[in-house]
Amino acid sequence: MKIRSITLTNVRRFTDSARISGISDGLNLLCEPNEHGKSTLFDAIQALFFIPHGSRKKEVTSLQPHAGGAPEVSMEVDTPDGLFRLSKRWLKKPAATVHRGTGLVAQSDAAEAWIADLLGRDSGGPSGLIWVRQGLTGLLEATEAERKLSLDARRDLMSSVGHEVEAMTGGRRMDAALRQCREELAALATGTGRPKVGGPWKTAQDEVERLEAERETLAATARDLQEALTARARARRELAEWEDPDAVASRQTALEAARSAHAAAQRHAETIDSQARTVDLARLKAQAAQARLAELNAARDEQTAARQELSAADTKARTALHARTEAQAARDTAQARLDQAEANAAKAEALRNAAQQAQAARDGADRRTDLTHRIVQAEEARRAMETAAAGRIGPDAASLRRIDTLAGALATARAARDATVTQVVAHYTPGREGTIRAGGAALPDGHPVPLPRVMRLDLDGIGQLEVCPGDTVHDDSSVDAADRALRAALTDAGVADVDGARTAAATRAKAEQAHDQAKAVLNSLAPDGIEVLRSTLARIPVLDSQDEAPDPAAAETALAKARTLRDTARAARDSAAERLADARDMATRAEAARDALADRLRRADETLAAFGSATLDSLAIETAQSAAALAEAETAHATLTRDAPDLASTGAALTRAESVQQRAQDEIAGLRPLLARLDERITRSFGDAVEERLAETEQELAAARAALSRVLHEVAVLQRLEQALDAARSQARDRYFAPIVQELKPLLRLLWPEADLTWGEESLLPEVLIREGREEPIDILSGGTQEQVALLVRLAFARMLARSGRAAPVILDDALVFSDDDRIERMFDALHRQAGDLQIIVLSCRQRAFRSLGGTALRLLHMAPETTG
Repeated sequence: MKIRSITLTNVRRFTDSARISGISDGLNLLCEPNEHGKSTLFDAIQALFFIPHGSRKKEVTSLQPHAGGAPEVSMEVDTPDGLFRLSKRWLKKPAATVHRGTGLVAQSDAAEAWIADLLGRDSGGPSGLIWVRQGLTGLLEATEAERKLSLDARRDLMSSVGHEVEAMTGGRRMDAALRQCREELAALATGTGRPKVGGPWKTAQDEVERLEAERETLAATARDLQEALTARARARRELAEWEDPDAVASRQTALEAARSAHAAAQRHAETIDSQARTVDLARLKAQAAQARLAELNAARDEQTAARQELSAADTKARTALHARTEAQAARDTAQARLDQAEANAAKAEALRNAAQQAQAARDGADRRTDLTHRIVQAEEARRAMETAAAGRIGPDAASLRRIDTLAGALATARAARDATVTQVVAHYTPGREGTIRAGGAALPDGHPVPLPRVMRLDLDGIGQLEVCPGDTVHDDSSVDAADRALRAALTDAGVADVDGARTAAATRAKAEQAHDQAKAVLNSLAPDGIEVLRSTLARIPVLDSQDEAPDPAAAETALAKARTLRDTARAARDSAAERLADARDMATRAEAARDALADRLRRADETLAAFGSATLDSLAIETAQSAAALAEAETAHATLTRDAPDLASTGAALTRAESVQQRAQDEIAGLRPLLARLDERITRSFGDAVEERLAETEQELAAARAALSRVLHEVAVLQRLEQALDAARSQARDRYFAPIVQELKPLLRLLWPEADLTWGEESLLPEVLIREGREEPIDILSGGTQEQVALLVRLAFARMLARSGRAAPVILDDALVFSDDDRIERMFDALHRQAGDLQIIVLSCRQRAFRSLGGTALRLLHMAPETTG
């Protein structure tokens, strides 16, 4: 698909139609300033492809102009089947149509389906995959819904390229083995690899930990007695040292001396702070006096300059007002002449129209008869179409194919499940057939019946037999999922079963055939619609033989002469209007300049008046006096600062003396209760025989550790098996990524030689950039590098889309906002490289930066309605 033109009507600022045409196959560039409508164009394209015409969501109402109206978007697209015109209108009289030439291909819901099929109905479309909206230059910057659609599109694309979905997932058998491995591992460990509460691993681990704790407690009891004896001797020695009378007196003397020195230093610091405040006050007074003297000088100069400039501005304003009066009179004269010329032209045109209508009436009699007959036939064809359309109910061909596919998938899932589950076979004695039943239905004679789960069999005259299949692995989830999918498809189609779907689809196909035949007849009779035929018939005039028609050639000559005179008068009026506008502008500026200078003079007078009786001499004396007072205060402050003791040093000395005294008190207070506790511990521990209990506990611990070792071995085996299965599946995914990686490699090398990317298995997006031997996660790269990688990935996906048969244009709305000059040149090379077989449309406001991009230059043209007068 290639876009050829786009037309917007009543879309935001485009209340009149705006159009882009001439869009080429390769690289196209629309480079306009901000507020020109580029983002509006992008949103309109999004709406045309992805928002139904009946929607009234926020995305639609945001397209409506402030003045109201129904937003309309029309686009011409070139496909392998030819050139088509897609159109949508929202809010008022909503509509969706697809035309090919003058013929209507589809409308309303059929048109929506046609457009969806154009981009790939179930793949999420190219919007989240290769289009870049302004402000969203990364690969993951979008809403949750947009990211999901983008992921679905990438998965669909990869499936269509690889044709190895089964190989990619490792096969259904590998999935079953991996699932069983994880189930067995889950019985032992949590998802983070920790022991599961209540499981064998956790039970064995808890027993080992309990016995280890008990052994440690018993061993600690033996050690505790010896440690208590040693600690009591040490505590008695330390207490005697702390309570020595000479040490107590020395600590008290040092504390009192430190307190006295620190108090003296604090008093001197307060005196310095007071003097510093005196210095600050003197400095403020000196600065204020100096500023007042400067303000008086500036005010006097401003008053003189304002008076001189005001006089000149007043003279200029009077001259401009005189010129404006003369220009107004000239314009009025030219307007009067134009009004007369337009009236003469209108009369000549009316005479010419009358002559042409009379001639057309004479020539149109046969055409009126033919059109009347075609209208009757077209009405009959339209009624036939409406009758056939009423019978187009039931699933269409695509829905029927999907139902058949889902029915086959259900049968396959059941067969795969039944191949692995336990089976029961009934062999009846002659005359006893059907005496064994399951769920009310008799078991067949000699045929195996699968038992995927516990089943109760009714035995006539005997009782019931319950059969338990055991732990045989079978895939019930696949059967349930296939059954739910089939039932959902049947519900969507409005039928009860597969046979009903086929019958309803056949009825719909017959109705569609009758509808298409009637439509073909209608298109041949009225390709543009019956109303167009009626309008054409109404425009053919009927000749009034009583009126004498003027000569067409003479009327045409008179009209041409009147129009020439009118155009000459209009040019004269426009020229006079321009001169008047210039004169008005000049007069307005002159008056504004004069008023501004008058206001300037007034402000200068007010500023001088505020000084009152103050003079330059009095303010100079005040400035000198305040400067002398400041110098005197600064000298006194410097003297106090020079003689000041170090407050931090005296504070540190006091803190140390207090900490020494406090530590002594704390040590004494702690040692006395410690001695009491040690005496109690020693008394309690004597006589306990802990050695025998310790030996028994160590024997039990050895047995518990052996049991734990066996469980740990089983966990390690299961974890290694899970890693091996995951590795096998990852190797299959590498084949899956190969085509897109190969397509992206030459694009990356344009920016960084030998660069490469690693990809996320779940997101199908690059996760790490490898360049110069370093691995750099995508999310920590600079904004410019992230946007460049994201754009290159989108270009590679676009090429893969084209190769899968779903080519779509690449649309970039200011997608290189963070790239420097060197990188942007190489990104331009990448765009040209991919544009060889892709259509790329670049929207940008960076006119200077994008001059070197090249490609076809596009213009967004406003098609305002023509006016006269």
